[in-house]
Amino acid sequence: MDKPNLAVILAGLGAIVWVNWYFLFAGRGAVQAASFATGPQHVDILVKGGYEPSTIRVAAGRPVELTFDRQETSSCSEEVVFSDFGIRKFLPAHEKTSVTFTPQKPGTYEFTCGMSMLHGRVIAE
Repeated sequence: MDKPNLAVILAGLGAIVWVNWYFLFAGRGAVQAASFATGPQHVDILVKGGYEPSTIRVAAGRPVELTFDRQETSSCSEEVVFSDFGIRKFLPAHEKTSVTFTPQKPGTYEFTCGMSMLHGRVIAE
């Protein structure tokens, strides 16, 4: 095997590893608890290659307001979907958009982009 072929194979393997890491592990470690003042529990979420934080803890039975700050133009992140609550919301680029819902029961509620490539979750306790 000559050097150009080896370089192409190594570059391809590197790209495969990076794509798997990006979609499976990037941004998964951050957890933020919602503020527990009166009114809705509120969390700001940065949308830039993923959701930051990607995991939010809230109290079940109380309204939750998530404000998505989309700081990119990728078509993947232009919509957020909360299938458990029947919510699909368009997120304009470089703007803040709020989504409000109430998790009635304790549990984990997933949210994704419109293409199901970006993932986050709300843990109601």
